[in-house]
Amino acid sequence: MVISNKPLQFVLGAFIALLPVMSFANSEIDSTHVQTQVVHEEQIATSENHEELGHAAQDPKEKINAFIDHHLQDSHDFVFFSDEKENKHYGFSLPVILFDEGLKIFSSSELHHGEHVAEVDGNYYKLVHGKIYKTDAEGTINYDEHHHPTNEQPLDFSITKNVVSMLLVSVLLFLMFTGLAKSYKKGPIPTGFGRVLEPLILFIRDEIAIPNIGEKKYRKFMGYLLTVFFFVWLLNLLGMTPLGINVTGNIAITICLALFTFIITQFSANKDYWGHIFWMPGVPVPMKIILAPIELLGTLTKPFALLIRLYANITAGHVVIMSLIAMIFVGKNLAADLPISLGLTLFISVIEVLVAFLQAFIFTMLSSLFIGMAVQDHHHEEHAAH
Repeated sequence: MVISNKPLQFVLGAFIALLPVMSFANSEIDSTHVQTQVVHEEQIATSENHEELGHAAQDPKEKINAFIDHHLQDSHDFVFFSDEKENKHYGFSLPVILFDEGLKIFSSSELHHGEHVAEVDGNYYKLVHGKIYKTDAEGTINYDEHHHPTNEQPLDFSITKNVVSMLLVSVLLFLMFTGLAKSYKKGPIPTGFGRVLEPLILFIRDEIAIPNIGEKKYRKFMGYLLTVFFFVWLLNLLGMTPLGINVTGNIAITICLALFTFIITQFSANKDYWGHIFWMPGVPVPMKIILAPIELLGTLTKPFALLIRLYANITAGHVVIMSLIAMIFVGKNLAADLPISLGLTLFISVIEVLVAFLQAFIFTMLSSLFIGMAVQDHHHEEHAAH
């Protein structure tokens, strides 16, 4: 495949460079007056929260669990590393886009990882556990009995870390496949990186699409199958980098991917597919009535199995790797724990590289299988004759 390095570097560099500056900040205004009783209750709640956080900070296990949870969650900024002593975070901010009585756009640096209150057009916002809530000038957050924030949440359309990762992978896919298509214009054999892509594309065509969908109808769905395979695979590999990206471990992303397969399957299905669901041929009428709801439920359980399989496997892999690394800090004998922890982490990381490919393959395989079941032709006359 022919891809020039300069345009690729320019596009990616410009994209990343423009993200932090896509924000607007407003001047601060005076704090609003709050009733004395409310302030007193908030101060008590705040002091209790600080005490809980202080105890958690003293416990290494609680601290590590919080770090793993933070790694698995999405974020409004990229943090490469942090200095706990000086309470500084090194990385870059992302734009926050909220819809709350109009469009509100500002930089996530205004929130300062939940430590500050951002003021935009007279409204106040605070970041709590990765989510943005409306508050007052004092940053008051009310909690229910389960310690969940009860403040109002504005509609959040922010460009988060996961969104940036997906946009980056989308740009890479576009450049990869357009470069491969251009290389075929020069001859039947691709050049450059296209020589790596071609065997993978042929593998998906010959081992996934044709066997499950059929030679007559597979070409219609090849675009989707190729896209979802490389999209999931690259996101899985990106999640293994030290950037702390966990896109496919976000259940919202896997739901969206499974929903695409579900929509394509249902809208591509022929009359035989729906006939087998609502009025199965060759079955007594009482059994047809019983089986129809079960078969209809099966159309929903198939994409559910897709999203849970991808989400659970990727999340489990991240938790295992982070837990093994944490052994270095939890163990008291550093000389003994360090080689064991690093050895197990390296071993699991190698397995994760295989799992990254395997999960993309399984998601694509099952998607093609569900599509093939919906579009295949059934010859009832031939079966009846036999």
